[in-house]
Amino acid sequence: MITLKGITWNHTRGFTPMVATAQRFEELNPDVRIVWEKRSLQAFADEPIDKLAERYDLLVIDHPWAGFAAKTGVIEALDNILPAEFLQNQADNSVGHSHVSYGYNNKQWALAMDAATPVASARMDLLKELGKEMPQTWDDLMELARKGLVAVPSIPQDTLMNFYMLCCTLGEDPCVSDEFVVSDEIGIKSLEMLRELSRHLDKRCFDWNPIKVYEAMTQSDDFAYCPFAYGYANYAKASYARKLLKFADTVDLNGNGRLITTLGGTGFAVSASSKHKDIAAKYAEFVANPEMQANFFIEFGGQPGHKDAWQSEFANQTSDDYFTDTMPTLERAFLRPRYHGHMYFQDHAGAPIREYLMNGGDAKKVLAHLNELYLASKEVTL
Repeated sequence: MITLKGITWNHTRGFTPMVATAQRFEELNPDVRIVWEKRSLQAFADEPIDKLAERYDLLVIDHPWAGFAAKTGVIEALDNILPAEFLQNQADNSVGHSHVSYGYNNKQWALAMDAATPVASARMDLLKELGKEMPQTWDDLMELARKGLVAVPSIPQDTLMNFYMLCCTLGEDPCVSDEFVVSDEIGIKSLEMLRELSRHLDKRCFDWNPIKVYEAMTQSDDFAYCPFAYGYANYAKASYARKLLKFADTVDLNGNGRLITTLGGTGFAVSASSKHKDIAAKYAEFVANPEMQANFFIEFGGQPGHKDAWQSEFANQTSDDYFTDTMPTLERAFLRPRYHGHMYFQDHAGAPIREYLMNGGDAKKVLAHLNELYLASKEVTL
């Protein structure tokens, strides 16, 4: 009996489809056993993958780890163990930058089996009671926020992603320069806009990630709208929650176009330390193939990464058109930096932004602090 151990994250979207696909793979391959364990969403974003790769054969990872994987070699390059035709199909059918997000130094370090970016969501029943439609502009959003009806995930990780979002939408991608995160003009404006929105948020939001926001929206009637949070199709599916959400594209930013949110999703990686890379590769191909992604994977709570799945009738019928309605947001999403030291910046830059959004202060000083962290991240070594 060959046993593979995997580590993923503890939500229906992250855990259940992996257990279900493992069970079916075992039925088709009786000499193989696959055991999935789970960790928190925060650990998924933060915990270094080198230690995980020592203990697990299969890893579900965040794409900013791609540069680290390429530098350290703790993850097996999939080019070495998967057919070139299969990888090409994945590339040709990527939703937005999902597939390329796991590529670095001309190697593919994970499969984009799951795709996501911050999207808008609403309790349409509550909006109807107010005589309101789904917000279409930043001004519409602010009007609802002033009524206390808006929730935004505002833990450090999410505040940084939202900062990236506004910078991109205002016309300047962050972390392009070698000397600063973003220009003073764009950076300060982005911080000040987020601060103005944050002034009207329930204080609980500053301790909430997207999952907690969605649980609050569906399990209570306190919030009618979330303008941007990493999308979870689960909350649009019948019987999943007390009240369901309607997901949509983001608002227009004062004539600058709809918000360009920051790409998320998860990737399927294989540890370089695994003694059974051939079996791990076979299972990876089983999970990420388009037929599996468009049906069985979705049926058990997954949020696929293959474009065929996003366009499938089954996926959209079971999620109130989540996939077709939010695919435009995902197609234009910003691809985060993935250089080796960027995880240092990502781990530290969110806290000062969150502090400013909660309590105010000098946006220029906050941006200067971010620039210091950015330069430090460029110096990170193994």
